[in-house]
Amino acid sequence: MRAYERLLNYVRVYTTSDPESGTHPSAEREFDLARQLVEEMKALGIEDARVDEHCYVYGSIPATPGCEDKPALGLIAHMDTAPDASGEGVSPILHENYDGRDVTLPATGMVMKVSTFPFLADLKGETLITTDGTTLLGADDKAGVAEILTAAEILLAEGRPHGKLCIAFTPDEEIGEGADDFDVKGFGADFAYTVDGGGVGEYECENFNASSALVEVKGFNIHPGSAKDKMKNASKIAMEFNAMLPAAECPEHTEGREGFYHLCGMQGDESGAVLQYILRDHDAAKLETKEAMMLATEAYLNQKYGAGTVRVTLKDSYRNMREVIDRYPEVTQRALDAIRSAGDEPQIVAIRGGTDGARLSWEGLPCPNLPTGGYNGHGLMEYVSVPEMEKCVKVLLHLVTARN
Repeated sequence: MRAYERLLNYVRVYTTSDPESGTHPSAEREFDLARQLVEEMKALGIEDARVDEHCYVYGSIPATPGCEDKPALGLIAHMDTAPDASGEGVSPILHENYDGRDVTLPATGMVMKVSTFPFLADLKGETLITTDGTTLLGADDKAGVAEILTAAEILLAEGRPHGKLCIAFTPDEEIGEGADDFDVKGFGADFAYTVDGGGVGEYECENFNASSALVEVKGFNIHPGSAKDKMKNASKIAMEFNAMLPAAECPEHTEGREGFYHLCGMQGDESGAVLQYILRDHDAAKLETKEAMMLATEAYLNQKYGAGTVRVTLKDSYRNMREVIDRYPEVTQRALDAIRSAGDEPQIVAIRGGTDGARLSWEGLPCPNLPTGGYNGHGLMEYVSVPEMEKCVKVLLHLVTARN
C-alpha cells in the first residue's frame, strides 16, 4: 500500500487531543487509531506490536542476519491532531496534476491562495491532498505514521539488510504531552528521528527553548461614580503590562531564528485579570532575557500600584535539542546522507516550535526531525504532497538501510 493511501484511511479517524483533560491519553478516541495501527503492524509482520495503557504504540523489526551489531534506529510519529481546528469528520480531497493556481475548498468556498502560500507554485503537476474546508487534514502527523509503516512494509517485503528498527506512535504531541509517558528504555533505540511535518529535503535538529508565563493582576473595584483615586482597574493594568513588552517581538513580526512573546489568552474585569503568554527563543540566553523582562515588568507595576498587584509565574516547557544533537554528529550525518541518496540536497532548518524529539533528546534518546511533505498544519488549509510523501518514504528506507 502506498503512503498516501494509508493517510486517506488514517485521517478519517478522529484523534484530536484535549488540552483540558489532564489525563493520558488526553482523549479516549486516540485509542481508535492506536488499536488500528497495532493490527496493521501485526499484519505486516511486526509481531511485537502493542499499545500500552497511555496509548503509546510500540513495535520493532529485528536486525537482518549480519546486521545485529548495528545501532538500533527509531522512527516516531504522533497520532493526535491539533485542537486548533476540528479533526472530526475529515473529508480528504485528491487534487491530481495540480495546476499551480489557487485552490478552492468546496464545502466552504475558502480559497488557498498562491499569493499567501507561494510554495504552492513549486508543487505544480503534483497530486495534493486537502480537506473540503470544514476541518484540518491531519497530515500533521498521520502522514508521518503512513510513511513509517510504508517504509516498514517495503523493508519486510524486500528483505533489505538493516539493523534493528524500533517504531513508536504517540498520543498528545499537539498539546505538548507526547513525551510524558514515552518508555525510552523499553523503546530500545540508540537514536531516533521523529517524522513530523515540513517539506522534502528538510532536516530539523534545532527547536525553540520554551517557557510559559502566567500574569495575574489583582485590582480594586468601586462604583465608577466615586472611583477617583480609589479604583485600581485590573484589566487596564494588564493592558499596561502587555504594552511594556517589546511590540515587535511577537509571532506576527518574527521569523527564522527570531524569538517572541506571545499573548495567547486573556480574561478579566476591574477586580482581577489574567494574561497567558508563551515565550520562545532558539538562544537560551535570549529566552532568559525575555523571562527577566516579564519579572522586571512585574516589579515596576507593583512599585507603581502597590505590592501584590501583579504576580508573574514562569514555567519551563522544553529546551532546544541542538545542544544534545551536536554531541552525536553521526545522527545528523546519517540523515543528511539519506536525504541526498533520495535525490535532494538537505536543508538544515531551525524549528519555530517544539517537538517530542526535543524532550526525548534531553531524556537520553537523540531525536532530530525529518519531514513528511505536509504543509499548513493546524488549520483548514492544511495539505500534503503525494510525491513528497513518496520521497520521504525513500529517505526513511535509505536511513534504515545505511551501512553504519
